Amino acid sequence: MTLYPQMIMDALQTVTYAGTKKNLVESGMVADQPAVAQREDGSWKVSVVLEFQRDTDPFLKSTVKAAEAAIKYHCGRDIEVEIQTEFKSKPRPEVGKLLPQVKNVIAVSSGKGGVGKSTVAANLAIALARLGYSVGLLDADIFGPSVPKMFCVEDARPYAVNVDGRDLIEPIEKYGVKLLSIGFFVSPETATLWRGGMASNALKQLIADADWGALDYLILDTPPGTSDIHLTLLQTLAITGAVIVSTPQQVALADARKGIDMYRNEKVNVPILGLIENMAWFTPAELPQNRYYLFGQEGCKQLAEEMDVPLLAQIPLVQGICESGDAGEPAALSSETMTGLAFINLAQAVVTVVNRRNRELPKTEIVGVK
Repeated sequence: MTLYPQMIMDALQTVTYAGTKKNLVESGMVADQPAVAQREDGSWKVSVVLEFQRDTDPFLKSTVKAAEAAIKYHCGRDIEVEIQTEFKSKPRPEVGKLLPQVKNVIAVSSGKGGVGKSTVAANLAIALARLGYSVGLLDADIFGPSVPKMFCVEDARPYAVNVDGRDLIEPIEKYGVKLLSIGFFVSPETATLWRGGMASNALKQLIADADWGALDYLILDTPPGTSDIHLTLLQTLAITGAVIVSTPQQVALADARKGIDMYRNEKVNVPILGLIENMAWFTPAELPQNRYYLFGQEGCKQLAEEMDVPLLAQIPLVQGICESGDAGEPAALSSETMTGLAFINLAQAVVTVVNRRNRELPKTEIVGVK
């Protein structure tokens, strides 16, 4: 049997690419005319180049296997098939070379949910921007994203931009902060039913395949507790340091200890920049001088002393914080209020401890946890 390039093209027309629901030829994925060569022993070798949009294409491996199988089925099972892949978009930089223009990566963490971690992360990002720093906020809580709601951008849909030959996600910008969240890509009414690997891959895309540009601070709003998501962050980015958010309640403090231990683990070794005591006391609007310690008094201050880390701020429990967050206008937008001033002071404290950390400690290494 004699082989011709058109016979290979005909075989490739039987393979559907899942990304376009069209065959490989219709999808324009056959980069060059297939090369067909007959050896001295009479055997045939076929070389095909398939072009994908990017090296992270989820259908790449299955498409290559299907193309090889189709050529063998239609043209002969004894044929040697060589399929090479090329990419329209430049490949993603390797781990360790991601986000070269980001100076500091700050993880905002909590041992348990419900302590106001996302509220603190959002207000910290805005306060840093108000101090004149360039800031990004990554909502790393894949299963419970809240950044779109807190910034009143729930209807926003990021678009792709081409930067140096790579197609990147353009973050949404609001209040001077660049924002990305899985909440921009899923329905707010639908639960995200993903296994750990799917969630980790989605998070990597928000980090590596986004046009974050030059930033003084990238704030990571991490999920509560310790999970695969935390390991993904630690294995993907060199985190400058972590701040731990807790209420003064003993139950919350017990979980905060676990969060501190995770970052201080010898395999992780990410500096703890300090603790933030949220809901430190309740102050009613009509009695602004009164303080009611609903969850205990100065629990985070005691924990900070015990763990030998700074207490960065004590944020009061004020109705306005909740209302402003729900309205998409975080409290840090105004320095006229007690809570707005508290977040500005927090941002200044974070800048101070980050600068000290960068002077006194070596750069954090990416974690190699298996």
